[in-house]
Amino acid sequence: MSSHDLQPGPSSRPSEPVGALLRPRLLAPGPVETDPRTMLSLAQPQIHHRTPEARAIVQEARDRLRRLLGAPSWEVLIMTSSGTGAFETALLGLVPEGAPVLVASAGKFGERWGEMARAFGYVVSSVKKPWGESLDPQEVAAACGGMRALLITHSETSTGALHDLGAIARAAKQVNPELLIIVDAVTSYGVAELRPEEWDLDTVISGSQKAVAGPPGLGFVFLSPRAVSRLGGHTHRYYFDARKELASQQKGETAQTPAINLIASLSSSTERLLSVPLDVLWAEKARLNAALLAAGEALGCRPFASRPSPAVAALVPPEGISGKQVAGALASLGARAAAGQAPHQDDLFRISMMGYFDRYDALGAAGLLEDALVSLGAAVTRGAAVSRAWSVLSS
Repeated sequence: MSSHDLQPGPSSRPSEPVGALLRPRLLAPGPVETDPRTMLSLAQPQIHHRTPEARAIVQEARDRLRRLLGAPSWEVLIMTSSGTGAFETALLGLVPEGAPVLVASAGKFGERWGEMARAFGYVVSSVKKPWGESLDPQEVAAACGGMRALLITHSETSTGALHDLGAIARAAKQVNPELLIIVDAVTSYGVAELRPEEWDLDTVISGSQKAVAGPPGLGFVFLSPRAVSRLGGHTHRYYFDARKELASQQKGETAQTPAINLIASLSSSTERLLSVPLDVLWAEKARLNAALLAAGEALGCRPFASRPSPAVAALVPPEGISGKQVAGALASLGARAAAGQAPHQDDLFRISMMGYFDRYDALGAAGLLEDALVSLGAAVTRGAAVSRAWSVLSS
């Protein structure tokens, strides 16, 4: 064979990716990519939800979710709903109508809980920070006097910010020991350091489509023993009735017809997460997200959040390029990311390694981001993003 035979021909040297040959990738901050074994489990025959088999599935799923929270003494409700439905379950189950509540927010989802509380007639006070900034523990605590509950988001998906929940909770309970702390941990559960017992939290909310890496459709309500003792809450509730649901789920049942196949899939979707200690899991997720942020910085982007969450890499693109343009350019490469949320839809874009990903996927995401920005005319050094990402992953 001659050396000429070893030279690639023109057809083997495409100047840009061939769209039809690209694998679809879901890099958005939820829903996320799902383990194929989890999807395969959903192809099993339908079972009836009022059977011993179904009761065993519900109890196993509840046990696995508690272990992933690191709070074995807590109760967990698996709701056939989104995370928003789970938050409504907790709010209505714990806080009587008309009670004063404090909403601490610095982004879209923190603001949502205020909107929900007002819709149900609670007396709402607010502590706000600009989007992307971190909540100040002392400022939040100072506003907790006389409040029945604090509604707070741990990892703000809209901004990629992680609030210091432990410090906030400690300061708040010093001011108001009877305060109920209801936490949106939709994108921190299974991703970021979360110690509900040590931090004296009362309720933690999450969902199946984030770090658990299952399909959307399940909301999780974790209740401390103290929260269980105070169940009652708002009189206007029916489907989202935490007390009724708890009585059923302690027996392996659900108060209403559940998405039993989705619940069964939790056994496979949590297997990887529970195969290592929580500290190891949190550290690896933080490392993956740090690699994405470093890759972005190598390409002229900067982090949007002052205290980044390991769940979401929220990046401000280079001058002259919008977040929506970056998300669109990634979509043209088969990778679905997210722009910012209104009013910051042009200011940032968001990518995530929450789902069924490992460090080699982070390297691939760095390469995709580099190609996307090149296609938008950004001046970048080829290979810089992957190199920076790899330096973080190997540190």
